[in-house]
Amino acid sequence: MTPTEIKLRTRSRVLEVAFDDGSRFELQFEYLRVFSPSAEVRGHGPGQETLQLGKHEVMVKSVDPVGNYAVRLVFDDGHDSGIYTWDYLHELGTTFGEKWFGYLERLAKLGLPYPTPVPQRKKL
Repeated sequence: MTPTEIKLRTRSRVLEVAFDDGSRFELQFEYLRVFSPSAEVRGHGPGQETLQLGKHEVMVKSVDPVGNYAVRLVFDDGHDSGIYTWDYLHELGTTFGEKWFGYLERLAKLGLPYPTPVPQRKKL
């Protein structure tokens, strides 16, 4: 799967990606941030994931190419370590409903509202 077009739409907060199979997805910035493929978010194995909170207003500052197989998204909250391969972007598009419902369900089980409040940074 290879993208034929990638558009950063800051006003609507989506990354629009079209693929060579004819599929086209509008991936919300919050969704991309919550499901970042980085170790910071996913952990290093099952059960080590970190639930992302307070990302409903996150912006993507830039989309940087990584070779011929991926992009690195730079978010305005400082997160920039996720490498989004073409296959992963396609997966995010095709499984949006399942992934997003699972995220909202996880929040509900923890008694957290949506949109989630931005976590307060600990003062040193």
